[in-house]
Amino acid sequence: MTTRQSPAIHVRGLEKSYKALRVLRGVDFDVQRGSIFALLGSNGAGKTTVVKILSTLLKADAGTASVNGFDVATQAADVRESISLTGQFAAVDEILTGRENLVLVARLRHLKNPRIIADELLDRFSLTEAATRKVSTYSGGMRRRLDIAMSLIGNPPVIFLDEPTTGLDPQARIEVWQAVKKLADQGTTVLLTTQYLDEAEQLADRIAILHEGRIIVNGTLTELKQLLPPAKVEYVEKQPTLEDVFFAIVGAPGKDAAANDRTVGADK
Repeated sequence: MTTRQSPAIHVRGLEKSYKALRVLRGVDFDVQRGSIFALLGSNGAGKTTVVKILSTLLKADAGTASVNGFDVATQAADVRESISLTGQFAAVDEILTGRENLVLVARLRHLKNPRIIADELLDRFSLTEAATRKVSTYSGGMRRRLDIAMSLIGNPPVIFLDEPTTGLDPQARIEVWQAVKKLADQGTTVLLTTQYLDEAEQLADRIAILHEGRIIVNGTLTELKQLLPPAKVEYVEKQPTLEDVFFAIVGAPGKDAAANDRTVGADK
């Protein structure tokens, strides 16, 4: 039986091989409800394989896993009703407008008032001003925000984001980060896979590092930093980072997202 105290995702001893290649070698972790959990690792570490198993797209060779209290192997239909998966590339229809994409998914899920649902999500992800434009005119960040909005139709308690900022420019990445933080603030459990260290540092409540098919460390950012020797206190004049320079010139995202959305198609 699912309780608020039980983890949203529970993984023990997960193994997966492709012939002689052992991709997962006994993966263990838990994700608490309403938190952001980052699975950090380099390309080929097995991150996407974990997500595919948890979303019932792939069967594990050994081990157990449950999502929202349902076993991924024996209760796959219940798992699929509890989750949404956003892959590495935005799965949006470029011929349709932003609103039409959302309405379409709401209707496919047989939900009442699909237009109301679409308008609420457009507002939530700062896409209202671009609602009637074809998605082909959207920037990368706008497409990804729309993709995440589409994933939330039906209010799934758990969402998997598989490297959601791959290929995005710095400003679009920040926009996606803000959207992900809002998900957790509103109670959604997020499992995020990423190869970007700063992304895990910015977003995650807990971080697990997956290396050569195993979780080699799992903890909060503070706990992971404690694995290193104590820092020495020295006076160093702080120089602006490239990120500081970039956003000082172009403006920080989020403050006038609607205004940016109106003009972002101009550079296409």
